Amino acid sequence: MTATTDGSTGAPTPRAAAARTTAGTAPGADQVLDAAKLAAQRGVEHLLARQDAQGWWKGDLETNVTMDAEDLLLRQFLGIQDDKVLAAAALFIRGQQRDDGTWATFYGGPGELSATIEAYVALRLAGDLPEAPHMARASAWIRAKGGIASARVFTRIWLALFGWWKWDDLPELPPELIFLPPWVPLNIYDFGCWARQTIVPLTVVSAKRPVRPAPFALDELHTDARRPNPAKPLAPLASWSGAFQRLDKVLHAYRKVAPRKLRRAAMRGAARWIVERQENDGCWGGIQPPAVYSVIALHLLGYDLQHPVMRAGLESLDRFAVWREDGSRMIEACQSPVWDTCLAVIALADAGVAPDHPALVKAADWMLAEEITRPGDWAVRRPQLEPGGWAFEFHNDNYPDIDDTAEVILALRRVKHPRQNEVEAAIARGVRWSVGMQSKNGAWAAFDADNTSAFPNRLPFCDFGEVIDPPSADVTAHVVEMLAYEGKAHDPRTRRGVEWLLAEQEANGAWFGRWGVNYVYGTGSVVPALTAAGIPASHPAIRRAVGWLESVQNDDGGWGEDLRSYGETEWMGRGPSTASQTAWALLALLAAGEREGRAAERGIAWLAENQREDGSWDEPYFTGTGFPWDFSINYHLYRQVFPLTALGRYVHGEPFSPNAAKGS
Repeated sequence: MTATTDGSTGAPTPRAAAARTTAGTAPGADQVLDAAKLAAQRGVEHLLARQDAQGWWKGDLETNVTMDAEDLLLRQFLGIQDDKVLAAAALFIRGQQRDDGTWATFYGGPGELSATIEAYVALRLAGDLPEAPHMARASAWIRAKGGIASARVFTRIWLALFGWWKWDDLPELPPELIFLPPWVPLNIYDFGCWARQTIVPLTVVSAKRPVRPAPFALDELHTDARRPNPAKPLAPLASWSGAFQRLDKVLHAYRKVAPRKLRRAAMRGAARWIVERQENDGCWGGIQPPAVYSVIALHLLGYDLQHPVMRAGLESLDRFAVWREDGSRMIEACQSPVWDTCLAVIALADAGVAPDHPALVKAADWMLAEEITRPGDWAVRRPQLEPGGWAFEFHNDNYPDIDDTAEVILALRRVKHPRQNEVEAAIARGVRWSVGMQSKNGAWAAFDADNTSAFPNRLPFCDFGEVIDPPSADVTAHVVEMLAYEGKAHDPRTRRGVEWLLAEQEANGAWFGRWGVNYVYGTGSVVPALTAAGIPASHPAIRRAVGWLESVQNDDGGWGEDLRSYGETEWMGRGPSTASQTAWALLALLAAGEREGRAAERGIAWLAENQREDGSWDEPYFTGTGFPWDFSINYHLYRQVFPLTALGRYVHGEPFSPNAAKGS
């Protein structure tokens, strides 16, 4: 049976998702190698053709329709609604609706309440009538799931901006948080960088409690319009939930007595914090949500739409729009040129492209120009550390990330550059900064060091996904791999990272994937890192990982994993085969010395058989992770770069010997 998932009926069961019919006789090793060489050649040609003239690559970054809905709500709030944008966004949102009337947060996923509410409201703004069949199906499903009262806090904040929800019925978020020093629990630096960039402007919005005239009522989205927010019992006082619920009641009471001078000073402090972190392109942190809330907060504090900060902010948001051939308009939550470019360089080099190829040199030039050499928020925890490294986006100097830095260094090592001294200097700064960002437990997170407080995730406000940035196996693996290839495999800091990775292995042999879906990504990241750092392929941890990958290989030879694996163990390593996840599994198997193994040959054959005529692969499934389960990503370049990397390593072997000399 061939598994199918169309986004309208939900995903199949794990067993059905993995079940595929194997047609024909299995090809021999020579046939697989020949097919891999041809597929790699075609993949190289396709990827080279996609490079921008400036040297970078960028695929679309697809998330879910809340980005599009909130963009329209922002425009409505500011009074800048544009008919062309409204129609194009509505066309995209309608196209993502499932047959049952709902919207999912990833391809093939189940309907999600908050996404469905926001999409419904956006279509109401576009003129879709509540009586229309597609709207009636949506509103009926929303009511069946508890209505607006059961939606996440962020959704209800957007509705409160238009009087569709009461501000009193939302968690309190006082702007005085800006005054808490870094050593006090729940200060803004206890939150992950993406969360703090969102929370600071929202403290202003929470204090101001604005309400714009609602263009229509939303009574049809309540289970009982007369009692839209029925009372709920508090959790026991002895529980964390109960304690923080009561803290929220205290903060609501404080709002009534907060000294006006202190509150005004706090909002001015928040405004300064926001403006100081605006990037050169007008955005904040290179991601859409903080930019949206920052624009709203500054507008509430008196910044008119013609103010340079506001103009730049709104213009930056327009650059997140992807206009499609059918006339629809999709909003990216973020853009990933640095990440896509370093992965593309690695893929091309590992597939046999010469290290002095003009495309690789041009990409290296662009990456060198993107290096960040000034302190950012990370310096709050590491004040003595010299800056260095790379961010994910075009402009994000405040928040370089450790994952990108590791992969950029690995990419630069693959390029023979005419100005090698510049490359060496940039790599040295990146290595020094990465090592300095190691957390106390020996591992690495994405943006901050030791961002592990247990309190932020417990706040009633923080129901939208992960709000802290603890170390993860995938990021740690990339750093360990990079350090090994920089000749630091035996450095005590690298060994601590290796020890942490070995301790984090699941009993079944897999590793959790924080920034990619999921155990296939984690395992595909960790095994190459461990072997690069000198862990032999015969090590029990490597053998367990190989055994697990072999056990979850689909009948068609590929690998896939559904996002539900973040919450349901039966989905671990289970799902329809995808190009990127098949490649991740292969990277682990190849690093473990399994090139001649049947599992690797079948995986390579799957990649070759499923390649399109133009050298690309198709992949509607979401294999990237923003917040595990809560926010999922389809990186449109993943389906190109990772298969090419796996094919290249199958054909040409591993790119480096462990502990390779620098500059090799």
